[in-house]
Amino acid sequence: MQVPYGTTLRHARNRAAALLSAIALLGSPAALASPASAAAAPADCSSAYKIEQTLDGGTTWRMCWHYNTFSGLVLDKVGYQPKGEAKPIRVLAGARLAQVHVPYDDGEAEYDDVTGTDFGQQLQKLRPDECPGGTIKSVKVPDRGTVAGLCVTTRARGHAYRLNNDASTDGNGHLYTAQGKDLLVYTVNKASWYEYITEWRFASDGTISSNVGATGSLSPYDFDGGDTRGWPIGKGSQAKAESHAHNVFWRLDFALDGSTRTKAEQYDSKVTAPSGRGSPTTSTRRTPITKELSGDRTDMRWWRVVSTAGKNKDGHPRSYEIVPGASQKHPGRPYTRHDVFFTQYKACEQYASDNPGCPNGSPTSVDRFVNGETLTHPITWVNIGFHHIARDEDQQPMPVHWQGFSLASRDVTAMNPLTPRDLAGANGHPHP
Repeated sequence: MQVPYGTTLRHARNRAAALLSAIALLGSPAALASPASAAAAPADCSSAYKIEQTLDGGTTWRMCWHYNTFSGLVLDKVGYQPKGEAKPIRVLAGARLAQVHVPYDDGEAEYDDVTGTDFGQQLQKLRPDECPGGTIKSVKVPDRGTVAGLCVTTRARGHAYRLNNDASTDGNGHLYTAQGKDLLVYTVNKASWYEYITEWRFASDGTISSNVGATGSLSPYDFDGGDTRGWPIGKGSQAKAESHAHNVFWRLDFALDGSTRTKAEQYDSKVTAPSGRGSPTTSTRRTPITKELSGDRTDMRWWRVVSTAGKNKDGHPRSYEIVPGASQKHPGRPYTRHDVFFTQYKACEQYASDNPGCPNGSPTSVDRFVNGETLTHPITWVNIGFHHIARDEDQQPMPVHWQGFSLASRDVTAMNPLTPRDLAGANGHPHP
C-alpha cells in the first residue's frame, strides 16, 4: 500500500482498522460482499457467474466465480474436461488471492494490501481493448455499484506440443505440432499507487497458472531511501525510491474428482556423484504429508495434491503438482519465511496475514495456522516474493512485474489430452 495524495499514514491506518472492526462485528469477510456474490461455495451458479470455454484440442474448462470485498476475484468449482473424458473432472473447490504483504526496507512502513487497504473496493473498470477477443463481465462491488471489471478471454501461448516422429512406418518421419490457447480470466485492483493485475490461466493440457502483476506508480512519498535502502531515479542522486518487497500469497482448496478429502505429498530427489568412470545416479523419495506443514523449496523438491476419489484410465490417482515461479523469499516475518503451507481446512482461515475472520484469540497468519493438526481436508497456500529495488524505467507508468506459480496436471489423464488420433495407441509404447 502507498498512501494517496492528501491522506496521512495515520488516516490510512485508522481507515483500515475501522474496516477490520466492521468485519469482526459482522463475523465474516463475506458479510461485506453483495448478496449475489457472497457465497463461498454456491451449489451452482447462474450464467452471470459462470465461465465456460472450449479450447484447442477439445478441452473445456468450467467454473463459477464470485467477488469478495477483500481478495477480489474468487474462483469456485473449477472443472476440467479434456477430450475423451465423459464428464468434467473437478480440480478446485475454490482459489483466491490470499494476501499481498508489502514491507518497506527502512522498517517504517509495512502493509497488507489485500486486507489492509481498499483493494477489493477499488476494482478497476476495464476498457474493451484490455480484453481483446473476450467478454468483460459486470461485477457488483459493495458501496460502489456495478463495475465492468472482469475479463474473460483466450490468449495464444505458442507451441502446445511438437514431435518429429522419425520412427514412422514410411521412414520419412511425420511432424506433429499444434499451437495452443489458454483461457485467461483477470481483474485489476488498485491499492493506492499500485495496481495489481490478478490473472488465472487455464491451458488445454490441464495446467492452471496464476500470476499477479504489479504496475501503476511508485509511491511519491517514498523518494527518500538511504544509500542501502533505495535507488536514485531522478537526476543524479535525487529521489531515491525506497526499496520494498511484494510477498504474494494464494489460497487453494482442492476438490479433485469432487472430493476435498485429498492427500498431500512431498518428493525429494538425491543425486549421488559417480565413482570412477561411472555416471551419477538419482533416487527420489515420497513423503506423505499427514499433518500440517510449512514447506521450503530446495533443489529437486516438489509437492503434489492427490485425489482419493478418482483415478485415470491407467488406474493412477489423479493429482496436481505445485510449481512455484521465481521467488525472492522475505525473511522478515514468520509467514514470509516459507514457500508453501498445508493447513487443515477452517472456514475462517482465508488470508495469509492479518486474517480478520476468526474469533478473537485465534491465529491471524498462516504460519500459526500450522499447529500440528491431521490433514483430512488440506488447504494449500503458495507464497511468491519479489524484492522491488526501483529503476529509472519504473517511471512512468511502471512496467508490470509478475510473480506467480502453476499447477501441473499429473496423471489426471492417461495420456496427453491433446494426443493426435494416430498416436492414441502409444500409451506406454512411445514408438508404435
